[in-house]
Amino acid sequence: MTSNAHAVQPARAEQNTQPTDAVEPALERTLEAILMVADEPQSLLHLAAAVDAPLPRVRAAVDRLVADFDGLAGTVRRGFELREVAGGWRIYVRAEHDLAVADFVVTQNPSRLSQAALETLAVIAYKQPISRGAVASIRAVNVDSVVRTLLGRGLITEAFTDSETGAINYGTTDLLLTQLGINSLDELPYISPLLNDGANGFEDLP
Repeated sequence: MTSNAHAVQPARAEQNTQPTDAVEPALERTLEAILMVADEPQSLLHLAAAVDAPLPRVRAAVDRLVADFDGLAGTVRRGFELREVAGGWRIYVRAEHDLAVADFVVTQNPSRLSQAALETLAVIAYKQPISRGAVASIRAVNVDSVVRTLLGRGLITEAFTDSETGAINYGTTDLLLTQLGINSLDELPYISPLLNDGANGFEDLP
């Protein structure tokens, strides 16, 4: 009887051990589902905590998802991609489908930033930290309402208050990086040679 009991133990242990090749696809699909509904980039640490898995396994699973979406794993290239942005991972529409998706989104949500808001946002992005008065000097118009709009959209934030003048200086947020699909402001395109890129400073009005 003793020998028979020992004989079945390996089989029982084998049943309780789930093969690694079965676990990893399940992990990938879980991560894919989470990333599909994420509104902002998710760090590997956050993803690992969400799926209760070791960080190296999550990193490897994310790499496999990237290859899967890109059609490099014997799969069909998807219309979206998994991209590392602002210190985390998020699913984005591929560039070649931007126009079609943008047209669709406009019909669903016509609320867009005005030209004045876009121009003000560009000045802040390239010149930050910058005060409201300096932005107004560069644009030669009052920007009070536009700055409030950008603050309300979460695209800019109050960076600090100048100790001498008391002026609030503004900077862009991670949300702007997310919306633009870039990791840092260093990836912003140069304005030159079409316009002064501000490398040598702008001549602000008094």
